[in-house]
Amino acid sequence: MRIVLQRVSRARVLVGDRVAGEVEHGLLLLVGFRDGDDAETLRWMAEKVLTLRIFPDDEGKMNRSLEEVGGGLLVVSQFTLYGDGRKGRRPSFGEAARPEVAIPLYDRFVEILRATGRPVGTGEFGATMQVELVNDGPVTLILDR
Repeated sequence: MRIVLQRVSRARVLVGDRVAGEVEHGLLLLVGFRDGDDAETLRWMAEKVLTLRIFPDDEGKMNRSLEEVGGGLLVVSQFTLYGDGRKGRRPSFGEAARPEVAIPLYDRFVEILRATGRPVGTGEFGATMQVELVNDGPVTLILDR
């Protein structure tokens, strides 16, 4: 499982003209799955996302977690996170999980996050989406498990 995590003031994902999901003050998660990801992977990543200390404290130091600041999440599926461009001119996505594997993982990951009581918006798996964001400082991380 791979996540590109962006701290945001606000973000939303559009499918056509429709807002599929949005968040105010929190994290935008671009999430990709691969074969071998399982319930333990999902649990570990959810805990990491919720408790990672990347929000500023009163002195401006990154010392607070999403839970501590009361932020929300916008979770967007992104199989291209497993794109491999080392050979040729077209990336290979052979490491990315096929939809029949990835969709249940994505749905379960979102369920785990929602169970915490945090606001969670989502994109639409497999749809062509436009993601808009206003970042909250230059905070972008890549998490792998």
